[in-house]
Amino acid sequence: MSDPTYIPPKVWTWDAENGGDWAKINRPIAGPTHDKDLPRGQHPLQLYSLGTPNGQKVTIMLEELLAAGKTGAEYDAWLISIADGEQFSSGFVSVNPNSKIPALLDCSGKEPVRVFESGAILMYLAEKFDMLLPTAGAARAECLSWLMWQMSTAPVIGGGFGHFYAYAPEKYEYPINRYAMETKRILDVADRRLAESTYLAGEDYTIADIAAWAWLSRLVTGDAYGDAAAFLDTASYRNLARWTDLIGQREAVQRGSRVNRTGEGFIEERHGAADIDAVMSA
Repeated sequence: MSDPTYIPPKVWTWDAENGGDWAKINRPIAGPTHDKDLPRGQHPLQLYSLGTPNGQKVTIMLEELLAAGKTGAEYDAWLISIADGEQFSSGFVSVNPNSKIPALLDCSGKEPVRVFESGAILMYLAEKFDMLLPTAGAARAECLSWLMWQMSTAPVIGGGFGHFYAYAPEKYEYPINRYAMETKRILDVADRRLAESTYLAGEDYTIADIAAWAWLSRLVTGDAYGDAAAFLDTASYRNLARWTDLIGQREAVQRGSRVNRTGEGFIEERHGAADIDAVMSA
Protein backbone atom coordinates (compact mmCIF):
# COMPACT_ATOMS: atom_id res chain seq x y z
CA MET A 1 0.00 0.00 0.00
CA SER A 2 1.08 3.63 -0.36
CA ASP A 3 2.35 5.55 2.64
CA PRO A 4 -0.70 7.33 4.18
CA THR A 5 1.55 9.51 6.33
CA TYR A 6 3.34 11.28 3.49
CA ILE A 7 2.26 14.84 2.81
CA PRO A 8 4.10 16.56 -0.07
CA PRO A 9 5.82 19.79 0.95
CA LYS A 10 4.91 23.09 -0.66
CA VAL A 11 8.31 23.13 -2.42
CA TRP A 12 10.11 19.90 -3.20
CA THR A 13 13.78 19.57 -2.22
CA TRP A 14 16.21 16.84 -3.18
CA ASP A 15 17.25 14.23 -0.64
CA ALA A 16 20.16 12.27 -2.11
CA GLU A 17 19.64 9.48 0.42
CA ASN A 18 16.05 8.85 -0.61
CA GLY A 19 15.75 6.55 -3.60
CA GLY A 20 17.38 3.21 -2.92
CA ASP A 21 20.40 1.68 -4.59
CA TRP A 22 20.20 3.86 -7.70
CA ALA A 23 19.73 7.17 -5.93
CA LYS A 24 23.35 8.20 -6.44
CA ILE A 25 23.07 8.15 -10.25
CA ASN A 26 20.16 10.60 -10.28
CA ARG A 27 20.03 14.29 -9.47
CA PRO A 28 17.63 17.14 -10.25
CA ILE A 29 20.15 19.25 -12.17
CA ALA A 30 22.06 18.86 -15.43
CA GLY A 31 25.65 19.54 -16.36
CA PRO A 32 29.00 17.89 -15.52
CA THR A 33 30.20 17.06 -12.01
CA HIS A 34 33.86 16.62 -12.99
CA ASP A 35 36.29 17.16 -15.84
CA LYS A 36 37.28 14.12 -17.87
CA ASP A 37 37.82 13.70 -21.58
CA LEU A 38 36.25 10.80 -23.43
CA PRO A 39 38.56 8.24 -25.06
CA ARG A 40 38.72 8.17 -28.84
CA GLY A 41 39.46 5.12 -30.98
CA GLN A 42 40.42 4.67 -34.62
CA HIS A 43 37.03 3.85 -36.13
CA PRO A 44 34.60 6.30 -37.77
CA LEU A 45 31.97 5.82 -35.05
CA GLN A 46 32.62 6.25 -31.34
CA LEU A 47 29.96 4.87 -29.02
CA TYR A 48 29.83 5.71 -25.32
CA SER A 49 27.36 3.39 -23.71
CA LEU A 50 26.41 0.57 -21.38
CA GLY A 51 24.74 -2.73 -22.25
CA THR A 52 21.30 -1.79 -20.97
CA PRO A 53 18.33 -2.19 -23.33
CA ASN A 54 18.86 1.33 -24.67
CA GLY A 55 22.55 0.67 -25.16
CA GLN A 56 21.93 -2.67 -26.85
CA LYS A 57 19.73 -1.00 -29.45
CA VAL A 58 22.74 0.79 -30.88
CA THR A 59 25.28 -2.04 -30.74
CA ILE A 60 22.76 -4.39 -32.38
CA MET A 61 22.15 -1.80 -35.10
CA LEU A 62 25.88 -1.37 -35.70
CA GLU A 63 26.40 -5.13 -35.90
CA GLU A 64 23.50 -5.40 -38.37
CA LEU A 65 25.15 -2.75 -40.54
CA LEU A 66 28.50 -4.51 -40.43
CA ALA A 67 26.86 -7.85 -41.24
CA ALA A 68 25.38 -6.20 -44.34
CA GLY A 69 28.83 -5.08 -45.48
CA LYS A 70 28.59 -1.44 -44.38
CA THR A 71 32.27 -1.00 -43.50
CA GLY A 72 31.74 2.64 -42.62
CA ALA A 73 29.83 1.43 -39.55
CA GLU A 74 32.99 0.19 -37.85
CA TYR A 75 32.94 1.41 -34.30
CA ASP A 76 34.67 1.63 -30.96
CA ALA A 77 32.34 0.99 -28.02
CA TRP A 78 33.46 2.47 -24.71
CA LEU A 79 31.77 1.43 -21.49
CA ILE A 80 30.26 4.24 -19.43
CA SER A 81 29.76 3.14 -15.82
CA ILE A 82 26.64 4.98 -14.70
CA ALA A 83 27.03 3.52 -11.19
CA ASP A 84 30.31 5.45 -10.95
CA GLY A 85 28.83 8.64 -12.37
CA GLU A 86 30.86 8.59 -15.60
CA GLN A 87 27.84 9.96 -17.47
CA PHE A 88 28.38 13.23 -15.60
CA SER A 89 31.91 13.82 -16.89
CA SER A 90 32.52 16.95 -18.94
CA GLY A 91 33.43 14.83 -21.95
CA PHE A 92 30.24 12.79 -21.85
CA VAL A 93 28.03 15.80 -21.22
CA SER A 94 29.56 17.44 -24.30
CA VAL A 95 28.21 14.54 -26.38
CA ASN A 96 24.95 14.13 -24.48
CA PRO A 97 23.76 17.09 -22.37
CA ASN A 98 21.13 14.78 -20.88
CA SER A 99 23.80 12.55 -19.27
CA LYS A 100 22.16 9.31 -20.38
CA ILE A 101 23.58 6.45 -22.38
CA PRO A 102 23.94 5.80 -25.26
CA ALA A 103 25.77 8.64 -26.97
CA LEU A 104 27.37 8.47 -30.40
CA LEU A 105 30.09 10.55 -32.01
CA ASP A 106 30.37 10.26 -35.80
CA CYS A 107 33.94 11.19 -36.70
CA SER A 108 33.73 10.24 -40.37
CA GLY A 109 33.46 13.83 -41.62
CA LYS A 110 35.45 17.04 -41.23
CA GLU A 111 33.75 17.79 -37.92
CA PRO A 112 32.42 15.22 -35.43
CA VAL A 113 28.64 14.90 -35.26
CA ARG A 114 27.09 14.08 -31.89
CA VAL A 115 23.89 12.06 -31.67
CA PHE A 116 22.12 11.23 -28.42
CA GLU A 117 18.92 9.38 -27.45
CA SER A 118 18.76 5.78 -28.67
CA GLY A 119 15.88 6.35 -31.11
CA ALA A 120 17.67 9.30 -32.70
CA ILE A 121 20.84 7.23 -33.06
CA LEU A 122 18.93 4.40 -34.76
CA MET A 123 17.35 6.85 -37.21
CA TYR A 124 20.68 8.59 -37.86
CA LEU A 125 22.46 5.32 -38.63
CA ALA A 126 19.57 3.97 -40.71
CA GLU A 127 19.54 7.10 -42.86
CA LYS A 128 23.32 7.36 -43.07
CA PHE A 129 23.63 3.80 -44.37
CA ASP A 130 20.22 3.52 -46.09
CA MET A 131 19.20 0.41 -44.20
CA LEU A 132 16.43 -0.85 -41.91
CA LEU A 133 14.24 2.24 -42.34
CA PRO A 134 11.88 2.64 -45.31
CA THR A 135 12.58 5.84 -47.21
CA ALA A 136 9.05 7.07 -47.90
CA GLY A 137 5.31 6.58 -47.75
CA ALA A 138 3.21 4.35 -45.56
CA ALA A 139 6.06 1.93 -44.83
CA ARG A 140 8.23 4.70 -43.37
CA ALA A 141 5.32 6.10 -41.38
CA GLU A 142 4.56 2.66 -39.93
CA CYS A 143 8.17 2.07 -38.95
CA LEU A 144 8.58 5.46 -37.30
CA SER A 145 5.26 5.06 -35.50
CA TRP A 146 6.38 1.80 -33.91
CA LEU A 147 9.79 3.26 -33.11
CA MET A 148 8.19 6.18 -31.29
CA TRP A 149 5.78 3.78 -29.59
CA GLN A 150 8.75 1.93 -28.17
CA MET A 151 10.41 5.13 -27.02
CA SER A 152 7.24 6.11 -25.18
CA THR A 153 6.86 2.72 -23.50
CA ALA A 154 10.40 2.38 -22.11
CA PRO A 155 9.87 4.76 -19.15
CA VAL A 156 6.71 2.85 -18.21
CA ILE A 157 8.48 -0.51 -18.25
CA GLY A 158 11.81 0.58 -16.76
CA GLY A 159 11.33 3.66 -14.63
CA GLY A 160 7.79 2.62 -13.76
CA PHE A 161 7.25 -1.12 -13.40
CA GLY A 162 10.90 -2.14 -13.12
CA HIS A 163 11.69 0.49 -10.53
CA PHE A 164 8.76 -0.10 -8.21
CA TYR A 165 8.71 -3.89 -8.63
CA ALA A 166 12.45 -4.59 -8.36
CA TYR A 167 14.50 -1.57 -7.31
CA ALA A 168 12.51 0.69 -4.99
CA PRO A 169 13.67 0.48 -1.35
CA GLU A 170 10.13 -0.46 -0.29
CA LYS A 171 7.32 -2.20 -2.16
CA TYR A 172 3.98 -0.42 -2.39
CA GLU A 173 0.86 -1.94 -3.88
CA TYR A 174 -0.49 1.06 -5.76
CA PRO A 175 2.53 1.88 -8.02
CA ILE A 176 3.23 -1.81 -8.66
CA ASN A 177 -0.37 -2.40 -9.72
CA ARG A 178 -0.44 0.80 -11.77
CA TYR A 179 2.69 0.00 -13.75
CA ALA A 180 2.01 -3.74 -14.02
CA MET A 181 -1.29 -2.84 -15.68
CA GLU A 182 0.42 -0.48 -18.10
CA THR A 183 3.21 -2.94 -18.86
CA LYS A 184 0.73 -5.71 -19.62
CA ARG A 185 -1.16 -3.33 -21.90
CA ILE A 186 2.10 -2.62 -23.76
CA LEU A 187 2.78 -6.35 -24.08
CA ASP A 188 -0.74 -6.85 -25.41
CA VAL A 189 -0.33 -4.07 -27.98
CA ALA A 190 2.80 -5.79 -29.30
CA ASP A 191 1.23 -9.24 -29.18
CA ARG A 192 -1.83 -8.15 -31.13
CA ARG A 193 0.27 -6.38 -33.74
CA LEU A 194 2.53 -9.41 -34.14
CA ALA A 195 -0.52 -11.58 -34.76
CA GLU A 196 -0.98 -9.53 -37.95
CA SER A 197 2.58 -9.31 -39.23
CA THR A 198 5.99 -10.92 -38.90
CA TYR A 199 7.60 -7.75 -37.56
CA LEU A 200 6.27 -4.63 -35.90
CA ALA A 201 6.30 -2.45 -39.01
CA GLY A 202 5.17 -5.20 -41.38
CA GLU A 203 6.94 -8.04 -43.15
CA ASP A 204 10.37 -6.41 -43.07
CA TYR A 205 12.76 -6.22 -40.13
CA THR A 206 13.44 -2.58 -39.19
CA ILE A 207 14.87 -0.33 -36.52
CA ALA A 208 11.47 -0.50 -34.79
CA ASP A 209 12.12 -4.18 -34.08
CA ILE A 210 15.64 -3.52 -32.83
CA ALA A 211 14.38 -0.87 -30.44
CA ALA A 212 11.49 -2.91 -29.09
CA TRP A 213 13.36 -6.22 -28.89
CA ALA A 214 16.01 -4.75 -26.61
CA TRP A 215 13.30 -4.03 -24.02
CA LEU A 216 10.53 -6.56 -24.55
CA SER A 217 12.69 -9.65 -25.02
CA ARG A 218 14.06 -9.31 -21.49
CA LEU A 219 10.56 -9.50 -20.06
CA VAL A 220 9.59 -12.44 -22.25
CA THR A 221 12.70 -14.47 -21.46
CA GLY A 222 12.68 -13.68 -17.74
CA ASP A 223 15.95 -11.73 -17.78
CA ALA A 224 14.48 -8.55 -16.30
CA TYR A 225 13.41 -7.57 -12.81
CA GLY A 226 13.71 -10.86 -10.96
CA ASP A 227 10.57 -12.98 -11.30
CA ALA A 228 8.73 -10.34 -13.34
CA ALA A 229 8.06 -12.76 -16.22
CA ALA A 230 5.94 -14.95 -13.95
CA PHE A 231 4.31 -11.96 -12.26
CA LEU A 232 3.29 -10.49 -15.62
CA ASP A 233 2.51 -13.90 -17.18
CA THR A 234 4.61 -13.02 -20.22
CA ALA A 235 4.32 -16.62 -21.50
CA SER A 236 0.72 -15.89 -22.47
CA TYR A 237 1.84 -13.45 -25.19
CA ARG A 238 2.61 -16.10 -27.79
CA ASN A 239 3.02 -13.87 -30.83
CA LEU A 240 5.45 -11.74 -28.88
CA ALA A 241 7.37 -14.86 -27.85
CA ARG A 242 7.60 -15.96 -31.51
CA TRP A 243 8.96 -12.56 -32.52
CA THR A 244 11.38 -12.50 -29.58
CA ASP A 245 12.85 -15.84 -30.61
CA LEU A 246 12.97 -14.93 -34.32
CA ILE A 247 14.99 -11.78 -33.72
CA GLY A 248 17.12 -13.37 -31.03
CA GLN A 249 18.37 -15.91 -33.58
CA ARG A 250 19.96 -13.18 -35.71
CA GLU A 251 23.75 -13.27 -35.40
CA ALA A 252 24.03 -9.49 -35.34
CA VAL A 253 21.58 -9.36 -32.43
CA GLN A 254 23.58 -11.95 -30.53
CA ARG A 255 26.79 -10.04 -31.20
CA GLY A 256 25.43 -6.62 -30.33
CA SER A 257 23.84 -7.89 -27.13
CA ARG A 258 27.28 -8.78 -25.72
CA VAL A 259 28.86 -5.33 -25.95
CA ASN A 260 29.50 -2.92 -23.06
CA ARG A 261 28.59 -5.54 -20.47
CA THR A 262 30.62 -7.24 -17.76
CA GLY A 263 30.79 -10.92 -16.90
CA GLU A 264 31.41 -14.16 -18.72
CA GLY A 265 30.37 -14.11 -22.36
CA PHE A 266 30.34 -10.31 -22.58
CA ILE A 267 32.86 -7.61 -23.48
CA GLU A 268 33.26 -4.28 -21.71
CA GLU A 269 34.67 -2.56 -24.79
CA ARG A 270 34.58 -3.30 -28.50
CA HIS A 271 37.31 -2.10 -30.86
CA GLY A 272 37.02 -4.70 -33.60
CA ALA A 273 35.06 -7.75 -34.72
CA ALA A 274 37.64 -10.03 -33.10
CA ASP A 275 36.63 -8.78 -29.65
CA ILE A 276 33.14 -10.27 -30.06
CA ASP A 277 34.39 -13.29 -32.00
CA ALA A 278 36.51 -14.29 -29.02
CA VAL A 279 33.60 -14.51 -26.56
CA MET A 280 31.21 -16.07 -29.05
CA SER A 281 33.63 -18.90 -29.83
CA ALA A 282 34.61 -19.52 -26.21
